Amino acid sequence: MTHPNPKSRLPLILLVFLSSSWVFVAAASLAGDSEILIRVKTARLEDPNGELDDWVPNSSHNPCNWTGITCDLNPPAVVSVNLSGFGLRGGFPSGFCRVRTLRNLTLSYNSINGTLSYQALLPCSHLESLDLSTNDLVGGLPELSPEFRDLKYLDLSVNNFSGEIPASFGQLRALKVLLLSSNFISGQIPSSIGNLSELTTLGIGYVFLNQSTLPPEIGNLTKLETLFIPQAGLSGTIPDSIGHLVELTTLDLSHNQLYGKIPESIGKLKNVEKIELYANGLSGELPESMANLSYLADFDVSQNALTGKLPDKIAALGFVSLNLNDNLFEGELPESLATNPYLEELKIFNNSFSGKLPENLGRNSELADIDVSTNKFTGELPKYLCYRKKLYSLITFSNKLSGNLTSLNECASLTYLRLENNAFSGKISSGVWGLPLLFFLRIENNGFEGSVSSSISIAGNLTTLMITGNKFSGELPPAVCKLRQLVSLSVGNNQFSGDLPLCITELKKLQKLRMEENMFTGAIPSSVSSWTELVELNLSQNQLSGEIPPELGDLPVLNYLDLSGNQLSGEIPAELTKLKLNEFNLSNNKLHGKVPPGFARDQFVSGLSGNPNLCSPNFKPFPPCSRPKPATLYVVVILSICAVLLLGSLLWYLRKKSPVFGSKPKRLCKLTTFQRVGFNEEDVIVPLTEEKLIGSGGSGRVYKVKLKTGQTVAVKKLWGGDRKEDSDMIFQSEVETLGRIRHGNIVKLLFSCSGEDSRILGYEYMENGSLGDVLHEEKGGGGGLLDWHQRLTIAVGAAQGLAYLHHDCDPAIVHRDVKSNNILLDEEFRPRVADFGLAKTLQRHVEGNGAMSRVAGSYGYIAPEYAYTLKVNEKSDVYSFGVVLLELITGKRPNDPSFGENKDIVKWVTEAALASSSSSPQEDRNGGYGSHWINLDELVDQRMNLTTCDYEEIEKVLEVALVCTSRIPLNRPSMRKVIELLKVKDQKSARNKMMH
Repeated sequence: MTHPNPKSRLPLILLVFLSSSWVFVAAASLAGDSEILIRVKTARLEDPNGELDDWVPNSSHNPCNWTGITCDLNPPAVVSVNLSGFGLRGGFPSGFCRVRTLRNLTLSYNSINGTLSYQALLPCSHLESLDLSTNDLVGGLPELSPEFRDLKYLDLSVNNFSGEIPASFGQLRALKVLLLSSNFISGQIPSSIGNLSELTTLGIGYVFLNQSTLPPEIGNLTKLETLFIPQAGLSGTIPDSIGHLVELTTLDLSHNQLYGKIPESIGKLKNVEKIELYANGLSGELPESMANLSYLADFDVSQNALTGKLPDKIAALGFVSLNLNDNLFEGELPESLATNPYLEELKIFNNSFSGKLPENLGRNSELADIDVSTNKFTGELPKYLCYRKKLYSLITFSNKLSGNLTSLNECASLTYLRLENNAFSGKISSGVWGLPLLFFLRIENNGFEGSVSSSISIAGNLTTLMITGNKFSGELPPAVCKLRQLVSLSVGNNQFSGDLPLCITELKKLQKLRMEENMFTGAIPSSVSSWTELVELNLSQNQLSGEIPPELGDLPVLNYLDLSGNQLSGEIPAELTKLKLNEFNLSNNKLHGKVPPGFARDQFVSGLSGNPNLCSPNFKPFPPCSRPKPATLYVVVILSICAVLLLGSLLWYLRKKSPVFGSKPKRLCKLTTFQRVGFNEEDVIVPLTEEKLIGSGGSGRVYKVKLKTGQTVAVKKLWGGDRKEDSDMIFQSEVETLGRIRHGNIVKLLFSCSGEDSRILGYEYMENGSLGDVLHEEKGGGGGLLDWHQRLTIAVGAAQGLAYLHHDCDPAIVHRDVKSNNILLDEEFRPRVADFGLAKTLQRHVEGNGAMSRVAGSYGYIAPEYAYTLKVNEKSDVYSFGVVLLELITGKRPNDPSFGENKDIVKWVTEAALASSSSSPQEDRNGGYGSHWINLDELVDQRMNLTTCDYEEIEKVLEVALVCTSRIPLNRPSMRKVIELLKVKDQKSARNKMMH
């Protein structure tokens, strides 16, 4: 037996020793790292959601299994801290960077605040990736020295950084991704950016660069794949050096003030897939070199001043999306456009294109979205538009197109159709009337004839049906009444006849009903109580007879009523005086009797004229009424009836209160309290009398009740009867939403009471009613009560309430009915967001969430994408809040009649921008206008006494409103960002208020 040489075992022993030492050192290092992580968490961060509860000392001193921590295994070391979306608060936790092995630090989507100085960042100079996006950081961007030699990824977007981009960023030679979008950055883009030769992604969008040019040095970034600088204040021309970016796949310089021609060098971007240059001031023709861009799929140069024709070679490129709208293009569309097998979206509206649409358009590609409106096209619609059965939106209004719609017979995928203001003619087939997915149909002012087919009932998703100004005839089929989602129905200026379908009152969602200038006969339906959302009713210039139904006066939001030019008889119902009308016209009928006192005002004279048998004791030009003869018999009858009613009331009272007359009355409803109260259901229900009524709306009636505890509350009694189903839904939504949330700017739900016949909700009472009441003079004093500082304070408070719903509730809550009437004001005019009957929670993890079964909300406040797609998220509320901001600035209602036909406040303000602009910017269908184009004297509420400083602040708030009402939801800020923008204005306003 041989013995091993002892010397041969030395390397093995040494290896074991070194291995043991390495394990010991690694363990010691992890133990130190765990102490650092715990210390920083405890000292620098608030963790309200308990996301980091597992960050506690353990026997192994190993943090690698902690939430958000990633370690390398060989050797064991902490290499990444990723705490994205944990809801953390506090200053920047630079202490994390004391972990020397750390390479990645991600703190995005939190509430990290304070400034970010060079000294605070210096311990992190060894990082490769730093992501602080979507937080609340302020101050200037930090200077970064060459010590950050390893940094490859830097994301500081969606914060509140201000000032210029430091030139020192150009020293980060290893940087591949630099994202600075959505901040308050100003100044110029430093030319030193051109030193970042490894950069693949550069994002500086949605900032305020103050007419900065795009530096020629940008062409040095030859590895750049994404250049993203939209809505940033860029000016000047696009440099020729852009052609050096041969690896570029995405170029987005949209919504700036760029001018001049698109450089020929753009044709060198042979890898580019997306070019977005829309909403600038670019001019000239499309460069011929673009024909080289064989990978270009998305091309958007809309809203510029480009001229000339669309070259055949460019039209033949493999576009998926082609957007040339709002330019000065002319000539015919090349047939080669129709040979593209990839084309899905074609938008060329607001140009001067002429001739026929390509014959084979739609034959070779899965066309989904076409908008060729406001051009000079002639001829018929191409017969292959629906060939691939993918077309969902077709918009051709304001052209000279003719022929019939037979090419749309099999277009079952179509959801949105606008063909108004053309020369189409002939009958519309039952197949087109019954397109099953259609929810928007507008074909006004053509030459269509024939009847409306009963197959229209198949289009059960229709929310808008507008066929005014054609030659349709016959009766309006009862099948229309099956369109239960209809919001707008306009059939005016046709040749319809027969009685109004009685079932039309079953359309509970209607907000606008126009049937003027036809030959309708018969009576106006009296069972109109279901029209709780109806804003406009126009039945003028028909042959209607009978009396005006008094029930019209009970419609809660009706403000436009035109029944003129008919054969209506009887007296004017006094109930109509309860309506708050912007338009009132009963002229040229056969009405008689006394004009109700509420209409005995000069502004109603024209609306009452043409009724020679109307009279009034003191209202000229109407003759005085003859004095009625004494009617003793009537007096006796009335007194007898009163005596019977008094006796019956006494018997009822004794039956309810005395056990002699009956058993104990059954419980009125089940009371549920959400605050500490000292009353029962009878204390709430018994006082709900007409004397206590303070308001009536689409969901019910509201009473002011003083309880035996001395507390005054607002009690809403939801509608019953045939509206019980909707009331149950509203009741459940209010209780589920307000019962679980608490915020100083959200109205408090004190109690609910649910019974077989009633649904009752009790809220804290708001002394000054709603913002809509105060602003629009429904409450004494009107908008003049509110100076600019008060209005801005109300805006900030309401924004805080909405931000709480969007960002602090889990799951997030979308209000869906934000409007001035749903912002209540207490005795000090502090706002509370109210009325959560339409609120919805968002389950973000569910695929495709956000689709609603119907359009909900209020006319004038509904975001465009909500009305058309039924998709809802927080950005829908942001749009509605932007409308409220415009109300606060202008003092006008969202649909003020002074705006003109088919205009709301957003359209009115944007047209004011066009009228005030020396450069005549094109209308922006996707965004808004900057307020620097607008003459504020034409817009601001003249009831306010304003200082020069007030005007400056109003201009800035108007900018916020225009961004909130952007047509592209992605362009709208979050409510958290809106608060930051408004708070700056509010603080300035408060200071100015003290100075003046």
